[in-house]
Amino acid sequence: MKPLFVRALTESEQRAISAGLRSREAFTLRRAQILLASAEGQRPSRIAQRLGCSTGTVRNAIHAFEKESADCLGEKTRGPKDAQPVLDEAKADPLKGILHQSPRRFGKARSTWTLDLLADVTFEQGLTSRRLSHETVRQAVKRLGHGWKRAKTWITSPDPAYARKKHARDRLIRLAAAHPGWVLGYQDECWWSRLALPAMHAWTAEGEPLRLVERAVPKGDTDPKALSCYGLLRADTGRMLVRFVSGRPVSHVTEDYLAWVCERLGGEGKTAVLLVWDNAAWHVSKRVRSWIKAHNREVKRKGGVRIVACFLPVKSSWLNPIEPKWAHGKKAIVEPARLLAAHEVRTRVCDYYGCEHLEPLAQLSA
Repeated sequence: MKPLFVRALTESEQRAISAGLRSREAFTLRRAQILLASAEGQRPSRIAQRLGCSTGTVRNAIHAFEKESADCLGEKTRGPKDAQPVLDEAKADPLKGILHQSPRRFGKARSTWTLDLLADVTFEQGLTSRRLSHETVRQAVKRLGHGWKRAKTWITSPDPAYARKKHARDRLIRLAAAHPGWVLGYQDECWWSRLALPAMHAWTAEGEPLRLVERAVPKGDTDPKALSCYGLLRADTGRMLVRFVSGRPVSHVTEDYLAWVCERLGGEGKTAVLLVWDNAAWHVSKRVRSWIKAHNREVKRKGGVRIVACFLPVKSSWLNPIEPKWAHGKKAIVEPARLLAAHEVRTRVCDYYGCEHLEPLAQLSA
């Protein structure tokens, strides 16, 4: 028997078949593999052996390509050509209406749809004269543009002024882009626990997962269990300004931190910092607000870096790009097998973010 090979591929056919190698459909992927292997000069028997299929399957794919070109990559329906779907266009709106309601409205014991559950309900509601198969319902749902997708965790802000505050933040972003002498900074505080372990992935050998050993503070360890720091993510450079606190964030420490940030930016010739931060007590306190006003009056008289504060909506962490920076940092500094000392935590954090190693800001006792 004369060996069977595909004809020479055109450039467009080559692109279409190569794209078929990335298809999620097994039929398309297999045909693309067969056609490319045949184009390389492999015989059908060799291709069948390599792909784990029959020689007839390989020959059918090559013959289909001769007739249909790259159109043969798509699987054809096996039913009659003139068959009409049971759930046709006339029943599309009632079917969509069912999908937009909870199954519990129809007396079912769950809140999300499955294909089998939808088959039951369409039959009970009189859309079909019999209970349809799993595949028939899937095809009907697919024609509506619906698909099986992973659910996403969705959070929203309860702040009634969300739109106004977000608009104010967006306005600062535009202003900073138009003034080279201004710095847009996303500010936040973070606690670095010596005991808590982050959820993370790591490259390891097969069957040997990274083991994060549970920690406990040994006797005689006087270091705090967690350390806090202030951080400012600069929109102009993408760099972080991090300063640790010997204690916890409070209003007077916030004042010291802002003064330090203004000093640093003033040394670069900047004239304003547009501060985007949340509604923490040490941000919205009367003391901090009064300090910022006094600082700006001083800057107006003598020069320096003015502070423009923008408060984010309540519980809207997604509006502050510094939040994921903290999460990545906690994974980067983790030590799997032992407990880090406080100074090691500070050193690793500063090294990760490329910051200076400075003395922590002091929290004054009352």
